[in-house]
Amino acid sequence: MLGYIVTKLYFAIPAMTLTQSRTSQPISRIYLDHAATTPIRPEAEAAMREGFAIWANPSSPHAEGRKAKAALEDARARLKKALDWDGEVIFTSGASEAAELALTRAKGGARLVSAVEHDAILKAAPTAERLPVGSDGALDLEILREAVDGRAVPVVAVQQINSETGCAQDLGAIGDIVHDAGGLLLVDCAQSAGKTPLHPASDMAIISAHKFGGPIGIGALLVRDFAMLEPAGGQERGYRRGTENMPAALAMAAALEACGDSYLPLDVLEPLNAMQAQVTERGGVWLSDQLAAPTTYIRSIAMKGMSGGAQLMRFDMAGIAVSQGSACSSGSLRQSHVLEAMALDEDMTGRTIRASFGWNTARGEVERFCAVWLDMAKGTA
Repeated sequence: MLGYIVTKLYFAIPAMTLTQSRTSQPISRIYLDHAATTPIRPEAEAAMREGFAIWANPSSPHAEGRKAKAALEDARARLKKALDWDGEVIFTSGASEAAELALTRAKGGARLVSAVEHDAILKAAPTAERLPVGSDGALDLEILREAVDGRAVPVVAVQQINSETGCAQDLGAIGDIVHDAGGLLLVDCAQSAGKTPLHPASDMAIISAHKFGGPIGIGALLVRDFAMLEPAGGQERGYRRGTENMPAALAMAAALEACGDSYLPLDVLEPLNAMQAQVTERGGVWLSDQLAAPTTYIRSIAMKGMSGGAQLMRFDMAGIAVSQGSACSSGSLRQSHVLEAMALDEDMTGRTIRASFGWNTARGEVERFCAVWLDMAKGTA
């Protein structure tokens, strides 16, 4: 009970008060939780404002509605071009709705999901068979092959890049196994869209605008062919219910167009890479070292002698926002199901934090994170 009261008191204290506790000058906040949500890009904000000026319902038949519909279809075409996607696009309220639409409406048989999928996927298919991963985060391909063998049109859901560890799955090999069995591959691209090309093995793909600089509340389900889905409503060609969020769709398309060829300049994360040896010297663990295919912009690090929750509080007091994993579950006290599925040491997982980097992360911010981490670890040695 005492710990609960202390936690409540801590979170009731304004962040600026904490940052000023050791200095008379305010500390500029550093945001390193881009895997949870990333700041909206100026191009996306401008596009959304343009959309607000075209305020009519895109489904209305009058001139105002037709103008809004034209803008919505323009956003759809631009999004497909930016993602190099030649299939269909169904606008949704985000990744969670896209996942539910795909997993409940796909014309297939058994649902199978990897054990390290995002909570949105697991909750959209609560009875799905869970496919194990190794300690390196990679899906066990032999078990996948056995699981889909002999099943009629299995629907398999796999993240392209894991939101907690940054591990990238071998979608080429996974796609071959699923397609050889006559199945459909649903790829959760919430963490990869705008940063990594969509994989051609994807039959369906999930994207979320606020992960790459678009607004919150808009996403999409990409489908190779509408014939893969059962109709679900009156909008979006009959595959979704609800008035389309046209201003946000315009903003999402603009954000994708702004992503460019390189999501992050190569030199931004150099300080983090240079710190790796010092982390090991201080008894820390780089989870990236254990992954089959690590991703540069999501890093998980365990610190010796300090819980992840304590680290979060200290980083926040130092003006740096990081997390312990997925934003949907980081506020709970339960162990990460992702790290648990990887069968990692429970003590280590309890000491792990996630730093994730985005389109506006500066090298100096990464240097500051490294300095604070090393200073904090020095006190635990």
